[in-house]
Amino acid sequence: MSTTYSANITVPLDEIPDLLIPAAIDTVLMVSIVMVVVLVVGVPLGALIHNLAPGGLFARRSLHTPLSWVISIGRSLPFLVLMTAIIPFTRLITGTNIGIAAAVVPMSIAGIAFFTRIVENSLRSVPASTIDVARASGGSNGQIIWKAQVPEALPSIVGGLTINTIAMIEYSTIAGTIGAGGLGYVAVTYGYQRFDQGVMVATIIVLIVTVAIIQVAGDALARSLNPVTSRRVNR
Repeated sequence: MSTTYSANITVPLDEIPDLLIPAAIDTVLMVSIVMVVVLVVGVPLGALIHNLAPGGLFARRSLHTPLSWVISIGRSLPFLVLMTAIIPFTRLITGTNIGIAAAVVPMSIAGIAFFTRIVENSLRSVPASTIDVARASGGSNGQIIWKAQVPEALPSIVGGLTINTIAMIEYSTIAGTIGAGGLGYVAVTYGYQRFDQGVMVATIIVLIVTVAIIQVAGDALARSLNPVTSRRVNR
């Protein structure tokens, strides 16, 4: 049973962990679900848009242009505006407009748009010689994408995934304004509305530490996937 606090009473310091730990778990759950969706959709979609562009494996300007515009629109909307604008769609999909389920929908849309561009830009950096070798070996378009383009761009994609994950943590705090739970909800409800500086400071510290851990882990993984960097480290 959760403890209810009066708007005029601050949370005792020894009870702050009991408030933050469940909120942190909700945030991790929310972001994890979103990032699975982002990965499953964003990588193929980014590869598709890249290869539909002029110079791609199956260039089709008539398909590339509308797809690119849809992704650009998804990226251009501030998350709070996007979250509010698609409330009817969110309610249709999840049956509610509050809670983790309601937050996952707009976060996934924003994350997919962002990560698709990251994948697209990462694939642009793949040397043309790599594609030529794969073609000369008789690889199909699908084989070239998944065995040449994506593996070659993987360090850059992982770096972008790290940035995207951190962005989703930021978005999850904004989603707290619609009662999505998590650290954002705690910061708004206790830290802002009740002027509880102890809770606010503790929430900020947890967010900073979480983001730092993700950044360090993501950078380490990206370096390990980069053959040049790995050789330098192993020397």
